[in-house]
Amino acid sequence: MTHSMTLTRMARNAVLLAALAGSVTACGFHLRGSGGSYTLPFKSMYVGLPESSPLAIDLKRNIRVNGNTVIVGDPKAADGIIDVITDPEKTRTKTILSLNSAGRVGEYLLSYNIVFRVRDNSGAELLGPTQITLTRPITFNETQLLAKEQEEALLYRDMQTDLVQQMMRRMAAIKIGAPAPASATPGPGSALLMPGTSEPTPAATVPPASVPAKQ
Repeated sequence: MTHSMTLTRMARNAVLLAALAGSVTACGFHLRGSGGSYTLPFKSMYVGLPESSPLAIDLKRNIRVNGNTVIVGDPKAADGIIDVITDPEKTRTKTILSLNSAGRVGEYLLSYNIVFRVRDNSGAELLGPTQITLTRPITFNETQLLAKEQEEALLYRDMQTDLVQQMMRRMAAIKIGAPAPASATPGPGSALLMPGTSEPTPAATVPPASVPAKQ
């Protein structure tokens, strides 16, 4: 009897959550990573990243499904050109965030950072160099190395998804013919986006000890 009541209560809660999610989305709110809709002011775009780059693949997919913008392989044929000044796949970091009582690493901070700009095919800057820095904390347990490696890969993937959405939002705000917005290039650690937030918050002062990030 008790088991049956528990299952019924769980089913009812699942239905309520699904209904709530539907109503929230209908109001125009999108959960982080759910892929908000952004209309870009370009008929064609060129992405300045290698074809095999996971970030490039994700970014191009989002550009194609939002509006009528097409991806071209020649920057001269593009209305908008994305120049990646700092490639997050090459500069992502993993630093020590905290130590446990035994003096061993208890937590790391993963960082995913990009600096990009958007210009037209004549070289005119439409969006000045813009920096987006994302971070995720991850606990460490030396007895669960494989599980932690998998968790780390998932967190980097989550940051990549978040990064693409933020890039799309910034590009959708470009006004063709208007002066390029001022560059948004905060210094290291000055504008970190923590999980569950969309606005930059001051990073805690931590004496990081750099550790090569696993690819």
